Amino acid sequence: MTSFKSDLLRVLTERGYVHQISDPEGLDAAAAKGPISAYIGFDATATSLHAGSLIQIMMLHWMQETGHKPIALMGGGTSMVGDPSFKDEARKLLTVEDIERNLVGIRKVFANYLDFGGPATMMNNADWLLGLNYLEFLRDVGRHFSVNRMLSFDSVKTRLDREQSLSFLEFNYMILQAYDFVELNKRTGCILQMGGSDQWGNIINGIDLGHRMADVQLYALTSPLLTTASGGKMGKTASGAVWLNADLMSPYEFWQFWRNTEDADVERFLKLYTKLPMAEIAKLAALGGSEINDAKKVLATEVTALLHGREAAEGAAETARQTFEEGALAADLPSVAVPKGTLDAGFGVLSAFVTAGLVPSTGEARRQIKAGGLRVNDMLVSDERATLSASDLAEGVIKLSFGKKKHVLLRPE
Repeated sequence: MTSFKSDLLRVLTERGYVHQISDPEGLDAAAAKGPISAYIGFDATATSLHAGSLIQIMMLHWMQETGHKPIALMGGGTSMVGDPSFKDEARKLLTVEDIERNLVGIRKVFANYLDFGGPATMMNNADWLLGLNYLEFLRDVGRHFSVNRMLSFDSVKTRLDREQSLSFLEFNYMILQAYDFVELNKRTGCILQMGGSDQWGNIINGIDLGHRMADVQLYALTSPLLTTASGGKMGKTASGAVWLNADLMSPYEFWQFWRNTEDADVERFLKLYTKLPMAEIAKLAALGGSEINDAKKVLATEVTALLHGREAAEGAAETARQTFEEGALAADLPSVAVPKGTLDAGFGVLSAFVTAGLVPSTGEARRQIKAGGLRVNDMLVSDERATLSASDLAEGVIKLSFGKKKHVLLRPE
């Protein structure tokens, strides 16, 4: 591990946020010298962000904690185009009304992590993108971009290699994102853009544009794209996306998602998603056997407390304790044994509900999912192709529910 002088890069590195830095020595020197500004962009494609965005939000949080100035950039302008990065097809175009409605929902989350009365700022790239004159933009900005180079970026090559259409609209996204970086530098002195590793090419474009248009030194820092230890996509469950807004996912459901973390992910997730000191994380990570469940409960409570508040987090933990440990529900619930090998192989959620006797057929299970009637560990199921595995066990069982009154526990044997 590189030895950094600045608290910012030391903290981001030791907690696992760093995948690539464009100029580690230069950025470290700038951050050690005094407060710097950095931004991450968030496009408004839904009314809420999901757990996949938490790494970026936490990176901004740690910027603030180490004395720097984070900028949460809302993509009110870029959301009208859509980022093509590694997507199989073009995003559905959003109206201005769609975007504004989504921004209202997204903004709610950030106040839990950033102090907008202090060093943090929220901005919207619609403020400068919507008023651009197209011909002037082509002349002043577009002339600095090589199509040959743009075609070489992985995000573009992936689509073209699969012979999937990449619209001219989407192709312009990387130019707009690069322009955002230059515009933020001009308006705020921002010198660093952060994001997921799939954004590396777009961010480097911004650095290059800054050199060409304003002769300024800008920096890039990307985080790794996370998958779970078993290879699953981070932030996806049998219930679909793990939303951050409470109106889309309750604090209890959110807590349960983190409680069901795979053993191999506990230490990594404690570093990335909580504010616990590294020494305390090391102690929790050293727990073995069934005690690892205690570390998972700490993880779930700390992540939920950051997002929904300490009271909601402890309430969720208590509800889970009563349900799964005290047996407030479990003592009177029927249970069905499932071969451990079935869970290890991935037990289809449709078949699980049939096996539990809660529905007569997979067709009925499919209908009930569409109607919002089935839950796994009290989390609504929305994906009929989801599978259950050992990672879904809570206190050794998986709770299946049909409506509010019919419950069955799956027990591996």
